[in-house]
Amino acid sequence: MALPFIILGVAAAATAFGGKKAYDGYQKKSEAEDVLDRAQRRFETHKENFDAASERSTTQLNLLGRKELDIGENFNEFNTLVKDLLARMAKEGHKDLALSVPQHSINKIENLAISATEYLTTVVGAGATGAAAGFAVYSGVMAFAAASTGTSIATLSGAAAYNATMAAIGGGSLAAGGWGMAGGAMVLGGAVVAPLIAIAGWAYDSHAEKALNNAYESSREVSAAVEKMTAAEAQLAKVQQYVDSIYASISRMHETFTQHYFAPLKAMHARIVERQKNNITSPIEESDAVMALIENGYKLAAIMTDVITTPLFKPVTQENGEAVVKEGVIQLQTTPEGMNLLNKEGLDRALNVADVAYSAFDAHR
Repeated sequence: MALPFIILGVAAAATAFGGKKAYDGYQKKSEAEDVLDRAQRRFETHKENFDAASERSTTQLNLLGRKELDIGENFNEFNTLVKDLLARMAKEGHKDLALSVPQHSINKIENLAISATEYLTTVVGAGATGAAAGFAVYSGVMAFAAASTGTSIATLSGAAAYNATMAAIGGGSLAAGGWGMAGGAMVLGGAVVAPLIAIAGWAYDSHAEKALNNAYESSREVSAAVEKMTAAEAQLAKVQQYVDSIYASISRMHETFTQHYFAPLKAMHARIVERQKNNITSPIEESDAVMALIENGYKLAAIMTDVITTPLFKPVTQENGEAVVKEGVIQLQTTPEGMNLLNKEGLDRALNVADVAYSAFDAHR
């Protein structure tokens, strides 16, 4: 074969090979784009569902937290009225004013009242993100830690209360709302939220082989993230069920407390104060009615307090039952997926006991 023909043959083969490589490159780039597109759409769909579930969770947690804080405020005012009325009646010669409600129950009510008041002043007043949701999530944990360690946040005030409260709830837990929903972030913990943040830039490269590898790597990351989001949505749904049950339980009792005990006691206190202000020296004839309002009010408050101070999530405990606190932060038990472990048994027990106790209370009041 003449040399020119050999050269032409080699050139043709090279051209064919080059064309094949170009075609393969085009195919790989197209495949990479398809893989990335499918992965991105899959991620965004699940992310949208996850964000919606997280937002619903935050809404319900805020409602519950707000209700618990309102109840705590009412307890604080009720307790103040009780002390003032008992003092006024004692001053006028009324004896045997001792209450049948156990002192430890009254102490728990007072601690909740003071904690709620301090929280409203220091944390909510400071405009912390998800503050009401934070109280719903962590009030029970704070109460548990105080009961087990003997250090109550309710005994602090001002800046000390703010610092202790923020430490008790993990500080950064409220700030975690900067990524998504504060309530969702607090319920799930950083182990679930953090990996989702990592998926931001969608990998692509000008070289076909690398672009395809990057695309499949992104797809695998999306699959892992979708799995976490699916588990997180299931967790949020379980938590929301309990949040709704707690809200329904304490709202029903709070309405009875306000209408039949708190409001009447305020009205009676106002009348007695006005009468004494005008130097009317007749004895307080309503003493029996006052004592009945106080007794029943405290009894109902004690039932609500037991529900509110039951931790939503299980704290980590030592062998002696005390809460584990590291660097001022109460440690929570977590699931294998890294999510906060729901205190299912404790919540079921508290809600069932409250339901039975309230039914019995309501039947005999």
